[in-house]
Amino acid sequence: MPKLVTSTQFPNPDAAYLALVEARRGLDAAAAAALDARLVLILANHIGDLAVLEEAIALAKSAEPSAARA
Repeated sequence: MPKLVTSTQFPNPDAAYLALVEARRGLDAAAAAALDARLVLILANHIGDLAVLEEAIALAKSAEPSAARA
């Protein structure tokens, strides 16, 4: 079973980050959240492995700022 890869897979990580930032530029909070949700679903489908997806979800949840936890 594949394991979540957390090291960068991008030859230019800064360009990848910039692409994500630019995709949200000019969007209000609701539109940015909707874009993020669509992107997550597209990439989750690309992963195609429930165990890897669950590992990614757990990692993302553990990285939440404590103020955002309710």
